Amino acid sequence: MKKYSIYSFFTLTFLIASSCSTNPVTGKKDVAFISENQEIAMGQEADPQIVAQFGLYEDPQLQRFINDKGQKMAAVSHRNNIKYEFKIVDSPVLNAFAVPGGYVYFTRGIMAHFNNEAQFAGVLGHEIGHIAARHTVQQQSKATLAQGGLLLGMILSPTIAQYGETAMQGLGLLFLKFGRDAERESDKLGVEYSTKIGYDAKEMADFFLTLQRQSEDTGAEPIPSFLSTHPNPGDRYQTVTQLAVEEQKKQNLTNAQINRNNYLKMIDGLIYGEDPKQGFVENSTFYHPELKFQFAIPSGWGHQNSPQQVQMGPKDGRAMMALTLAPGANLEEAAQQLLKQYGLQAVEAKQVTVNGLPALAMVADQQPQQQQQQQQQPPLRTLTYLIQYGGNIYSLMGITTANDFNNYFQLFSNTMQSFKQLTDPDKINRQPERIKIVTINKSTTLANALSSNNVPSNRMNELAILNGMELNDQVQSGTMIKVIGKK
Repeated sequence: MKKYSIYSFFTLTFLIASSCSTNPVTGKKDVAFISENQEIAMGQEADPQIVAQFGLYEDPQLQRFINDKGQKMAAVSHRNNIKYEFKIVDSPVLNAFAVPGGYVYFTRGIMAHFNNEAQFAGVLGHEIGHIAARHTVQQQSKATLAQGGLLLGMILSPTIAQYGETAMQGLGLLFLKFGRDAERESDKLGVEYSTKIGYDAKEMADFFLTLQRQSEDTGAEPIPSFLSTHPNPGDRYQTVTQLAVEEQKKQNLTNAQINRNNYLKMIDGLIYGEDPKQGFVENSTFYHPELKFQFAIPSGWGHQNSPQQVQMGPKDGRAMMALTLAPGANLEEAAQQLLKQYGLQAVEAKQVTVNGLPALAMVADQQPQQQQQQQQQPPLRTLTYLIQYGGNIYSLMGITTANDFNNYFQLFSNTMQSFKQLTDPDKINRQPERIKIVTINKSTTLANALSSNNVPSNRMNELAILNGMELNDQVQSGTMIKVIGKK
């Protein structure tokens, strides 16, 4: 959760009218529910919300890099008539995604895992492929916002369990889930487009192996991966490798670029993992160094932190909690705006104090019209604490079904009443981990190279995956590798 948090990230809505159009990639007629102008308008509406949700990663060189390569690739795509925008968002989650109208986003988490420009280019081409083939449009009518306006997102979801699982897994991006046919087509387009601008698309296949290893790493926190939203058929690696060989012959590309060292130098100093200044969890407590507050997270609950809110949920998805900033000049005004924003009606409310801070505790139910929209889903009940602190009003909201509310009330209440000022200098001054690029001065194994750079034994496999290598791989003298440090 960042200092410049905003209040809600609302679901895109649109009217659709059936029409037929020619698919730019296949040349065949598709049933299109959204015109190109509508598609572009949807992207223009979504983009500022996504940027506000996650923030842009503040690295001008990396932002120029993704835009430069993106524009070159868009120019050789099947839809070079629309305006494309390419951005790196400030999220540790390993993913890349596209939304309708030419908007492509890479997280700093996925940028950390590329080991050369060619890997990056293959994934970039894959995402442009989704836009070029209009997969984003075809799927938009089925899309859900994995991260949404909290209660609104829950109300629009078929079940609380689905949204609770989303919070538990830490899903924090807008994803369009494509079928395998669409993924295969985008893989093919990614190979074609990256080859057209001179890169070795076989590296795209190698990166799939890195992603597969990362998702299978049992020591890693269960976060969404590129593979979770991009289904990975068993033969994907072989297929992409073969496509790359064929495409290079077709385009007579005899000097395909990889550019490993250039890429590694560019990501030297990239923030890796959670950025503590945005808030972090340690020993089941959430700390926010910049806003100087802390609160407990229920034992066994997963969590996800974004610039806009902190989400928490159990694995069974039967409840969830979220902390956001609340608009309003005072607690009463904030309560009224919250009720209106989420379509709630208050059951009871009272003034309280939380560790010496003025607060308002409120139980509220879903309004009948919202319940009707849920189509026979159980009605929801919420407990919210609005807490005034540091010039802001914070909303800590717990949500579950009306039937389960009594079972979760005490847990909700305990969490909300744990909110307090953060004073521990160790937490306030915590620095992020960053990618450090080092050059090996003598040939050895990756394991030895990592060990000599003070990588602890319990993080060896993590760093091997980050480098796209195995621990027993030989590393030649003069080779650059990634390690993790603080600077």
